Amino acid sequence: MQEVRPEPPDRGRRGGFTTTRWSLVVAAGSQDTPQAREALATLCEGYWQPIYAFLRRQGADHERARDLTQGFFSVLIEKNYVGDARRQRGRFRTFLLAALRHYVANEWARDHALKRGGGQNPISLEALQAERAELEPASQEDTPEKAFDRRWARTLLDASMERLRDEMGRASGLKRFESLLPHLTGDSETAYRDVAAAIGISEPAVKVAVHRLRRRFRAVLREEVAQTVGDASDVDEELSHLLAVLSG
Repeated sequence: MQEVRPEPPDRGRRGGFTTTRWSLVVAAGSQDTPQAREALATLCEGYWQPIYAFLRRQGADHERARDLTQGFFSVLIEKNYVGDARRQRGRFRTFLLAALRHYVANEWARDHALKRGGGQNPISLEALQAERAELEPASQEDTPEKAFDRRWARTLLDASMERLRDEMGRASGLKRFESLLPHLTGDSETAYRDVAAAIGISEPAVKVAVHRLRRRFRAVLREEVAQTVGDASDVDEELSHLLAVLSG
């Protein structure tokens, strides 16, 4: 797979770093603001798979891991446990993992099923269908933390790819996007001339289109990573960590 390199920060928009979901949550601290709660709920809905992967690698069966995932996110949002976010260097990934360890320490030994009463659940049950989590085979050296990070990286990549598919599909059509997609990683065995014939453009135009597709994917991935950090200085390091997890 061709390496996806981080792009330099965009310095042209109000100092180069706009308000993101996690930076909004961190700024709110322990204050119970509707905007922060909505931002945290949106983040949680997107990142339930790393939690589920962590719990399964710790030994929980499917049903127990699903219940713990649901219970963890419900408590995280309903109790607004974000006051310590700044101590996690402003990164949603590290904050979420620390909060999960604390939650598991309190819940793991309980034998009864989690109770979910008391108010409206801010996360849809459809978003927590754990059957969607296709966990990679774990090696003997694998740890719950590694499973968490690997699923975290895959979640960000998947979200970026869905955004790219929607964006490019609306702009150029899905057929063109699907034809160019295998060349995004540089692993395709299909020659540019065959792609050109399939979508009705010249071979040089295919090369240009692939270059633009790769560049746009890097930008979208960077934007997705930026949504999970609280400071612009963390974006490059977090993106590098993500890519290292995927290549490891």
